[in-house]
Amino acid sequence: MNEKELNHPLITHKFAILRNKETGTKEFRELVTEITTLLCYEATKDAKLEPVTIETPIEKMETGMLNEDNYAVVPILRAGMGMLDGIINVIPNAKVGHIGLYRDPETLEPQEYYYKMPEDIAKRTVMIIDPMLATGGSVVATINKLKQDGVKKIKLLVLLATPEGIKAVEENHPNVEIYCGVVDRQLNENAYIMPGLGDAGDRVYGTK
Repeated sequence: MNEKELNHPLITHKFAILRNKETGTKEFRELVTEITTLLCYEATKDAKLEPVTIETPIEKMETGMLNEDNYAVVPILRAGMGMLDGIINVIPNAKVGHIGLYRDPETLEPQEYYYKMPEDIAKRTVMIIDPMLATGGSVVATINKLKQDGVKKIKLLVLLATPEGIKAVEENHPNVEIYCGVVDRQLNENAYIMPGLGDAGDRVYGTK
């Protein structure tokens, strides 16, 4: 299993507010950023540090620093943009790519309408961000595209996941690690996450 659920009282607390239908746009955005930062913390536990020598006010010392140029963040438009600050607040020099997908109303398959990546994307560890891993269709399509561009190391960061979405990603891309705040119960007949939090994009941008 490549799925890692953050099981922590802070996460439970923040999700209780995030899920509440009375939570307003400003607070919803702030919580998405905070939870994403915690996901990024977990997803970078295996980061390799480069040795450096620094001088404190007291003495010189050997320590390590992250090479931020080794990272790229790819939000799935549009809802994924709501998570972006949570990562670039802590890895500010990470490059950012974008992919836009919509679901074909007849085939229900994801269709790409926008794709723009850093030129050296294949050399970077890529963190895909999207608030919801529901059916997994958009995420699988995004991973397919990145692998076509030569990306070798991909991590997926989502606020909410379903067993169905996790299964879809693991069956198609077993080498992609999934970091999620919470794994929810299931999808309903309309492919909405239960109990979920509503439409993350609408709640981030106040469009409903």
